[in-house]
Amino acid sequence: MAVATALALVLAAIAGLHLYWGLGGLWPASTQQGLVSAVVGDARLKRMPSPLLSIIVAAAIALTALWPLLLAGAFAGAAPRLLIMAAGVAIMAVFLLRGVAGYVPAWRRKHALEPFATLDRCCYAPLCLAIAAGYAALLFEGL
Repeated sequence: MAVATALALVLAAIAGLHLYWGLGGLWPASTQQGLVSAVVGDARLKRMPSPLLSIIVAAAIALTALWPLLLAGAFAGAAPRLLIMAAGVAIMAVFLLRGVAGYVPAWRRKHALEPFATLDRCCYAPLCLAIAAGYAALLFEGL
């Protein structure tokens, strides 16, 4: 249950941050362009994605924050176990792919703005890989 709780808390914090951005927050920057440079890294963008898109992403991440608890059996009977496991595999795959993407040259070229490029290599991509590993641990435990 410790892994599930840790994953849920980390993902809830990430969801909260995306909601904050969707509502117009700029941290960890002070301008839209600074925020793009820190959290998107795409030089073609001058502004953050739309508030609606950020809120949708926040909602999706919030949903993934519940899944580790479902995998650990915290809400027994909430959904069929096969559905919980299948969705867990899909969520794990998304985080694994995003984590690996941070080291793929095509991704690095598209998201080359600093400080994003450095933050992605040392923080964002490894965090996604750690989340994927946490999901994997919960999935294997549930087999």
